[in-house]
Amino acid sequence: MTTNPPAAAAATAAFPFPKEHSFPPFFTPQINLSTRHAQLSKWSSLILAYCRHHKLYRISLSDATTSPASVIYPLFNNETINRRLEVSYMREIIDFMKRQGRAEWYGGKEGDLVWVYWRTPEEWAGLLERWADETGNKGVVVTVYELAEGEGTRGSGEFLMMGSRKGSWLTA
Repeated sequence: MTTNPPAAAAATAAFPFPKEHSFPPFFTPQINLSTRHAQLSKWSSLILAYCRHHKLYRISLSDATTSPASVIYPLFNNETINRRLEVSYMREIIDFMKRQGRAEWYGGKEGDLVWVYWRTPEEWAGLLERWADETGNKGVVVTVYELAEGEGTRGSGEFLMMGSRKGSWLTA
């Protein structure tokens, strides 16, 4: 399963990777526990920022390791320094994010697909409620398509890709 957004969304500005992404030890689990925790935190922040930038709601670990054309591949692979994250370490990072409430294994069990909550469900609910209040849609039935593609949200970017089968937590 691919996690690529439509071509128009993929054409957005390049993601600005932090300097750690060019540091070879960043791709290797560190032995020292405090260093390891800091590394997990940095990976978690990086994944959240990258997914938010590309409007990704779920990612495929297999795409992240084997599909150079996938939008998620550059996150876990730095070809400039010839480094990539091992799947076992990706799973450890996802488990770390899960404990923080920022990720969840698709279907509730460890596998290939991961929901990434760059906004938690509670944050999305607040955003949707504010939108409904500001646009006079409180108590009105609005479809996911209208949120993602409707005149009231077009151009805002907040709900872009929300209804996409390739990226949405609303179409699970």
